[in-house]
Amino acid sequence: MPKKIEFHFKKPEDSPGYLLGQLTMLWQRKQKRVLDPLDLTHTQFVLLCALAWLSRESDTVTQVDIANLGNVDRMMVSKVLRTLEEKKFITRHEHPTDTRAKTIKLTPDGEKVLQKAIVSVETVDLEFFNKLGKDLTTFNATMAALIEQNNKEV
Repeated sequence: MPKKIEFHFKKPEDSPGYLLGQLTMLWQRKQKRVLDPLDLTHTQFVLLCALAWLSRESDTVTQVDIANLGNVDRMMVSKVLRTLEEKKFITRHEHPTDTRAKTIKLTPDGEKVLQKAIVSVETVDLEFFNKLGKDLTTFNATMAALIEQNNKEV
């Protein structure tokens, strides 16, 4: 007979990690429903948003800038950007001062699909998270604090 497996938590619902995982999967399914018709994955959407935000401030947005804002692995960003380039949603150009880097820009098609995606995703987000009512501000602040505190350890 196998040894009894022991857990810190008495039941899954007591584990913040379990609850976060369940919440994330539910939220991602809802996001997927609105992104699939636009031929975007959630990761592609996030990186396009990062590019759009960064492009408001600079004409020389790089892959590293996007990775830093998105808090994601640089190699993964490279692969996703390659796919977005194949879809004609972004272009890459020589960086004016850094020969190792490329500047990333949204194409007109990329701008169109991103704007549609933003409207859809924000609608889903509002429907999903507004169920918290007045607790939404506290929820957001708590998530932001966890991100900041755990990023210090990375």
